[in-house]
Amino acid sequence: MTVFQNLKSKIENKDAVAGIIGLGYVGLPLAHTICEKGIKVIGFDIDRPKIDDLLAGKSYIGAVKDEWVKRWVDENLFTPTDDFAALKDADFLIICVPTPLDSHFNPDLSYVENTVKQIAQHLRPGQIIVLESTTYPGTMKDVVRPLLEKTGMAEGTDYHLAYSPEREDPGNKEFSTGKIPKIIGADNAEALELTESFYSQFIDQMVPVSSMAVAEASKIMENIFRSVNIALVNELKVIFDKMDIDIWEVIEAVKTKPFGFMPFYPGPGLGGHCIPIDPFYLSWKAKEFGITTRFIQLAGEINTAMPDYVVKKTAEALNMIDSKPIKGARVLVMGIAYKK
Repeated sequence: MTVFQNLKSKIENKDAVAGIIGLGYVGLPLAHTICEKGIKVIGFDIDRPKIDDLLAGKSYIGAVKDEWVKRWVDENLFTPTDDFAALKDADFLIICVPTPLDSHFNPDLSYVENTVKQIAQHLRPGQIIVLESTTYPGTMKDVVRPLLEKTGMAEGTDYHLAYSPEREDPGNKEFSTGKIPKIIGADNAEALELTESFYSQFIDQMVPVSSMAVAEASKIMENIFRSVNIALVNELKVIFDKMDIDIWEVIEAVKTKPFGFMPFYPGPGLGGHCIPIDPFYLSWKAKEFGITTRFIQLAGEINTAMPDYVVKKTAEALNMIDSKPIKGARVLVMGIAYKK
């Protein structure tokens, strides 16, 4: 039986074991989604206190309940561990580790590289390695693949690679992990088919693409789209404020257009794990091709300046409230209404 046939059989019989590396805001909800379908998960993390909490049936992620964790552990569906030797027992190794920036705003892939090196030490024939961490196009080809090739095993014959970006929106109760369409990309038909078959057991909609690079580019485009549009509306906020126009009222009016517009809202810059970081991954990669990413850089400048603007406007609003209250009037600071 070939590697492909063996894995296909395991998936069909729900015997394929998932190994999730990185049990943070992406990895642990993913473990929940998989375990709820009766599929075994081995969860890896280098943070021993996290492992101890999970073994005790305690969750440190708001979207994952303690009782869920306890049930999975008690039913032997979920095995949290910091022992990477257990990687051999997983068929699908799903990497969900951070991809931050270094002090010079360059990609820091050390978490990915160290994880792949651990995988290489324990790699066995018949495994699929899937990266979910957000990164620049070419990471799978230029970083992950060369590290695994050092084992002497051949991709596409002994093991497979795929890229399937996480699309989590922490705190969003409408779109849980299983309900968010899943982009998957691989560089050969067997890897794509196996990855799609596995994920489709616990995620409602698959979005297969032609290569790992296309999948990598898809994720980075999503986050750049948000970054640029947030910067645009932040800049408009400053302009309209000078004109004594309430941007929130403008947005409410404009979003009634049933086509060609998507509302974004002003705020104190960018928050979260991804949007302040990921666009710079493409900026860095683009330099390799002699391209300057002007939109991305400008959006970064605008969003980085917003905290100072918000502090200034907040101070002005508080001074107005304390000095001469005007009955019935309101002061708007980035959408927060203060009655005067």
